[in-house]
Amino acid sequence: MTHLTSRRTALASFAGMLAWTGNGRAQTVKPPTIVPEHLLLKRDGVTFSRPTEITNPWLPMKPGMRYIYDGSTISADGKAVPHRIVLNITDLVKVVDGVPNLVSYDLDYSNGELEEAELAFFAQDDDGNVWHFGQYPEEYENGRFLAAPAWLPGIEGARAGIMMKVDPKLGEPSYSQGYGPVVSWTDRGETHQVGQEVVIGDKKYTNVLVIKETAVGEEGAWQTKYYAQGVGNIKVGYLGENDKSKETLVLTSVEMMSEEEMVATRNRALALERSGYRRSPDVYGKTAPSTVRQPAR
Repeated sequence: MTHLTSRRTALASFAGMLAWTGNGRAQTVKPPTIVPEHLLLKRDGVTFSRPTEITNPWLPMKPGMRYIYDGSTISADGKAVPHRIVLNITDLVKVVDGVPNLVSYDLDYSNGELEEAELAFFAQDDDGNVWHFGQYPEEYENGRFLAAPAWLPGIEGARAGIMMKVDPKLGEPSYSQGYGPVVSWTDRGETHQVGQEVVIGDKKYTNVLVIKETAVGEEGAWQTKYYAQGVGNIKVGYLGENDKSKETLVLTSVEMMSEEEMVATRNRALALERSGYRRSPDVYGKTAPSTVRQPAR
């Protein structure tokens, strides 16, 4: 799941859906139709004047911020496995489907072992909604590369979705959080609760928003994400007996990286990008290289 954008475990996101080649790309040429057109988001009339300035109070993203989440998932044999996710908001910008996006470089650890490294792309529209413009993940097992199920809007039928609305309300219909049919990315979000109180360690958060998410083929199972204004995602839980991983996470650290850490993180993100051009020529290889974001004037 890495950037807390997917409700699925790394490997289950495409299991059983497609045949894969050695470089992690699907052999399917024509994208399957998984979600009806009327349930996908259109960008007609949506403007992105300053897309990399992400100030949405529920999901702010400031270059240099690092978020660490700790928790557990349930393995196939029923045992709880320690799980850690590290999100790094870089100062890189990547143009995806014509829109400049802020780049997040994220690491997903299971029982202390790196399971996935990912570049994720986000842009804020002029109304304040945060859009999700795809991902380039690399999945590993025992330190060895497994696959790179990338999806990017404008390629292989993929579409951007909304990661966070500017004013989420109860009773509104669910919305697409992005659509990557070739890799079976079909996540949808819906406002579940508002005005909640959440205690994590000695920190109490009030007026917390809870979004529940599910995907095609996972009906009866939801991931719940808790958001605090001015902070972002502070907790992850689950609903429904059909949720096999029963993933739980809490925000255990949030900090601003030093200048040296920022440069090191940027370099690691660029190294992953170079790998993306090599391993995913038909998707990631169709994009222009990321550039360093210029400070807002």
